[in-house]
Amino acid sequence: MKTPFSFAALAVAGTLIAGTAAAQDLRLAPAAPPAHPAHYMYTHFAEYLAKESGGTIGTTLLGPEVVALPQMADALKSGLADVGNSLPLYFAADFPLTGVAGDLALQGRNPHAMALAMTEWVVTCEPCQQEYKEFGGVFLGAGSSDVYGLITTKPVESVEDLKGLRLRSGGAPYSRWAEHFGATGVPMGVGATFEAMSQGVIDGTMASIVDMLSYRLVDIATHFNTVPIGTYHATSNFTVALPTWQRLSEEERLMIVKAANRANFDLTDRWAFQLPADARDAVAASDIVVVEASDDLLAASEAFAAADREAQIAKAGDIAADFARLVDEWSELIAETGNDPDALAELAWERIWSKVDLATYGL
Repeated sequence: MKTPFSFAALAVAGTLIAGTAAAQDLRLAPAAPPAHPAHYMYTHFAEYLAKESGGTIGTTLLGPEVVALPQMADALKSGLADVGNSLPLYFAADFPLTGVAGDLALQGRNPHAMALAMTEWVVTCEPCQQEYKEFGGVFLGAGSSDVYGLITTKPVESVEDLKGLRLRSGGAPYSRWAEHFGATGVPMGVGATFEAMSQGVIDGTMASIVDMLSYRLVDIATHFNTVPIGTYHATSNFTVALPTWQRLSEEERLMIVKAANRANFDLTDRWAFQLPADARDAVAASDIVVVEASDDLLAASEAFAAADREAQIAKAGDIAADFARLVDEWSELIAETGNDPDALAELAWERIWSKVDLATYGL
């Protein structure tokens, strides 16, 4: 039996909804489950945006079963998502210049410095902005992981111990680091690490200590060496679909940028500080041996990072040199201000976003 359709009733309902709903409702795609730092960041972003907009911009959070990381380009272009967590390295062919920053991962020693360098660099890099425009999105900031170390099933206490090891690599910079020390970097998705280590296919991984919990490596690893290798910072935390950005007023764009600027630091704080602390506690409660990097290994790693920086600058030119310079500048600034997310958000606003013309940015 069909329910009678009443245009009058529909009109009344529409009036009621219009009176209570937000003027804009943005579909957000963190492309991550609730336990992931990206989901944590997006829930905070929704809260900040509600406050900034006075409730005039609403949000709907989409789960990773709706939009996963590899699907982000299609989701933004089709209108399925208005704002999404997009990783340029997933779409390397679309971001050959933006990807240069990711290739300088071995410079990562302070996560907030890497995130801020990435943010300022993309915002002020005209070729990078063109890549985002062609991709169909607008970049609103980056975040960073903690500094990667070595999670292994064999002891690594010296440079000599690295020779012959097979180590999971999350990208070219990490493979270069491994190969420099006589190890082999094995390209592999992070989700395959547990099985590969447990079966002896690899001897370990160059990764965040958070993987001890996220991928249960705490159950199979025997050693963790603190040697600083680098960071994962080539991110676009809040990529606004270009059609969405175009229909927003300049005032609405300002609200969104302010919310994104603050939420960017929630990602880095969660990924690089809160979760690593939890992972260190779990490691301390296990039989895993934590090996502080020896002076020789530390010196050798730092020397290679410096040489790799120069090699990448020579290869990519001014665009890489600009990013490396920003890493240095932000590292100095953060050494003075510390890692407080609120203070860093204010600094980022003053140095980066307050100078952006939102009437033309991203268009």
